[in-house]
Amino acid sequence: MSSAQNKSLTAYRRRQTRKGIVRVELQVRKEDATLLRKVARALADPSRATETRALLHQRFGAPDGEALKALLAAAPLDGLDLSRERDLGRDIAL
Repeated sequence: MSSAQNKSLTAYRRRQTRKGIVRVELQVRKEDATLLRKVARALADPSRATETRALLHQRFGAPDGEALKALLAAAPLDGLDLSRERDLGRDIAL
């Protein structure tokens, strides 16, 4: 690749990064490639993005980290004794 092409590509990627766009490479079965392109197009289209995102979140759920946070936040802690005795370890003779 020539120097001009490298500069152009670098500038393009920098602009995309500022817009919050990231490049994602997937390896899927041939018959799924068209479907994933359509999903990506729907997410990129401002008129369909919100609905598409909501549908995908509904179908595939929240990421595991958020689900665990919600579970811990909803856990009833009333009546549980969360204190414990301070343990300084064992004495070691050197």
